Amino acid sequence: MRVIHHGAVKGVTGSCHELVFSEEQSLLIDCGMFQGLEAKSDLSINFDISRAQALIVTHCHIDHVGRIPYLLAEGFKGPIYASEATAALLPLVIEDALKIGVTQDPELVATCIKLLQKLLKPLPFNTWHNLENVCPSVKFRFQRAGHILGSAYVEIDVGKGANAHRVVFSGDLGAPYTPLLPAPKAPYKADTLVIESTYGDSLHEGRKTRAQRLKKVIERAVTDNGVVLIPAFSIGRTQELLYELEQLIYSAPKRSFWHEIEVIVDSPMAANFTAQYRRFKTLWDKEAKAKIAKGRHPLSFEHLYTVDSHQEHERVVSYLKRRHKPAIIIAASGMCSGGRIVNYLDAFLEDPTADVIFVGYQGKGTPGREIQKYGPRGGYVMLNNRRIDIRAHIHTISGYSAHADQASLVRFVTGMRKKPSHIKIVHGDDDAKAALAQKLAEALSSDTKIEIAT
Repeated sequence: MRVIHHGAVKGVTGSCHELVFSEEQSLLIDCGMFQGLEAKSDLSINFDISRAQALIVTHCHIDHVGRIPYLLAEGFKGPIYASEATAALLPLVIEDALKIGVTQDPELVATCIKLLQKLLKPLPFNTWHNLENVCPSVKFRFQRAGHILGSAYVEIDVGKGANAHRVVFSGDLGAPYTPLLPAPKAPYKADTLVIESTYGDSLHEGRKTRAQRLKKVIERAVTDNGVVLIPAFSIGRTQELLYELEQLIYSAPKRSFWHEIEVIVDSPMAANFTAQYRRFKTLWDKEAKAKIAKGRHPLSFEHLYTVDSHQEHERVVSYLKRRHKPAIIIAASGMCSGGRIVNYLDAFLEDPTADVIFVGYQGKGTPGREIQKYGPRGGYVMLNNRRIDIRAHIHTISGYSAHADQASLVRFVTGMRKKPSHIKIVHGDDDAKAALAQKLAEALSSDTKIEIAT
């Protein structure tokens, strides 16, 4: 048995791992798109899939699922296992990715989605599933990862009884104390652990601190009538922001601006995903469920507007540019590498009354990383083949990351009753992987082999 990595070893994107049982049989865990400096013009599958018996999907962010259409095009016909919520979201994600980056041909898109839905096998959390018709000696189960709706880490037992070797793939682990979803709990044991390291060298701000910073930035924007732009992924980050904004509005004095300011979600995808978050309320944490019980609606409140069509989007950008009145705009993509946020940045980055708040990881080589790095220095960024001098105020609030930080990653490992004998670190920049490896070495005995995957 061995693990082969087909992505997420030179950075944080392209997650795709293969658990090989024999020369004839293996399992794929995720099949994600490369982004930023890791982006590739040739998106075809560059590894042999003939032994891959099934695909297990940890969650439906594009860097974990974006290559699935290319996997299907290569002839993959095995089952695709996902949690029930992920299975509901995945066709929406893949359809959007196809339309944006592959083809506008509705027939081709429909054919791909139809095949995907045929192969999809939704499974509940915390329930072992046997691969009797595929690999009789293998079983697996999903456990909640707390990253986005439906996200999971996966436990895989290879072999039977006391001799089974348990491999755990972390997928992306969520940060503790975030709204809506409960934090992940460490598994009982792992013999081999493949773990992400996105923030392996960082510690997040606490939830109270980040909420105060968000409140302060928005209140400052109101004083000069500027807009607040928040680039955010449609799944996860957008819903957490809406939850936090609803709390700020609910807590504010009735006559304050908070009860008048418009919150604009300019993303049909985000609106669709928010509807799915509401559909799967059973997966929410205790705090969110308590708000519902009191008659509040954390993801739907007064002065919250959703922009649907592209024509409406263009009208909103133009309207906000003319009116010189504050508003909060949440739009994708989270790394500013495409999508509607680019048009907002094009319109407002040169405006000193505007504010841009980064609430998630910005990959190397993405416009988001450039704005985040050079904006506070009065630098510039290239968008739509145009140099834009950054005069807007740039903020980073790390506590909104949907990824676990270094301390949480270490706790995930040390919280296991039976510690892994082998750890492979993936899904991180070089510094993050090295820092996490060092912290894990300090926390675990010398019996554990810690390896940065290549």
